[in-house]
Amino acid sequence: MAVPQNNKKHKHIAMIGQKHVPSREGGVEVVVWELATRLKARGYEVDCYNRGGYHLSSEDFDHYKGKKGNYKEGIRILMIPTVKDGKFNAVVYSFFATIRAVFGHYDCIHFHAEGPCLMIWLPKLLGIHTVATIHGLDWQRAKWGGFASSMIKTGEKFAAKYADEVIVLSGNVRDYFKKTYNRDTLYISNAVSRPQKKKPSLISEKYGLKGDDYIMTLSRIVPEKGIHYLIEAFKQTDTDKKLVICGGSGNSMKYLESIERMAAEDDRIIMTGFIEGEILEELLSNAYLFALPSDVEGMSISLLEAMSYGNCCLVSDIDENIEVTEDKAPVFAHSDVDDLKDVLSRLIQDPSLVQQYKDEAADFICEKYNWDRVVDQTASLY
Repeated sequence: MAVPQNNKKHKHIAMIGQKHVPSREGGVEVVVWELATRLKARGYEVDCYNRGGYHLSSEDFDHYKGKKGNYKEGIRILMIPTVKDGKFNAVVYSFFATIRAVFGHYDCIHFHAEGPCLMIWLPKLLGIHTVATIHGLDWQRAKWGGFASSMIKTGEKFAAKYADEVIVLSGNVRDYFKKTYNRDTLYISNAVSRPQKKKPSLISEKYGLKGDDYIMTLSRIVPEKGIHYLIEAFKQTDTDKKLVICGGSGNSMKYLESIERMAAEDDRIIMTGFIEGEILEELLSNAYLFALPSDVEGMSISLLEAMSYGNCCLVSDIDENIEVTEDKAPVFAHSDVDDLKDVLSRLIQDPSLVQQYKDEAADFICEKYNWDRVVDQTASLY
């Protein structure tokens, strides 16, 4: 028998899949929070199911008298227990989050990423509407072992089979679902808001950066992001500019340690760890060049943000990157250190070329990837 649905005028939505919102833990977290807050502003009731294990105090939330849970900007946040082991974290979390959500009287449960979709069959069985957003083909990512990759691939299959609607972030993934599962999907991109650029202040105090004197990258420090290619290429480049690597470990401690060892061999390289807020805004506002050397992406929020700040963005030539940048960014052959070095050197030696890309980046990306349009499309699915 179906779980009773909510008959309110404004729909009640559950978000499952993110680690921790509000945060910049990863692209999924940014997308979930943008959707949640914008849907809330349109009159939706939105609950976000966070994974347990994050140390939060009452000061992190707003005081709100309503249903049980924590609240931030009117969004109800529910903490779901899970295990610390990265291989089982998403599976355990998805199980408990979905069990709780099917009794939450939701009009729609929106699953984010392939792993959490392992449980999407349950609300389908109970007659609850579901939407799945595939943020990337996660089983391809190098950090996963055989069992975890198998579970993620199963989540992908369940999304294709059971979800009422499947959202993808790139034409490449849309084609993959059609070819692999004969499943029609809807392409709804990520988006970005135009920021206010900031002058260097905190980054000068903390890292000695003055602006235009560094190349930066921003991502989780995991193998598929290709940070090792960037370091190898940068080491072979004749420049006084710094290389600033921003991001946390993303459950790949061995890889992070190898990157730290590589970085320690060149005093021009700065590793900031995970950053957000004003210091990140300053870094994005004042870079000479932004680099995204990924082997695997869904749709990089970091790339959208870097372009929105008017950066020249050097990207690997994978389909998911080229689909975003079109001809508005220089590219190199992915996984090819020599080609990355050559393009990087050319850009360092030709500031006028870098400036040409900078002049076009912000207007292009902010018009192409607009949050209001994304929310309009998502709401129409609900």
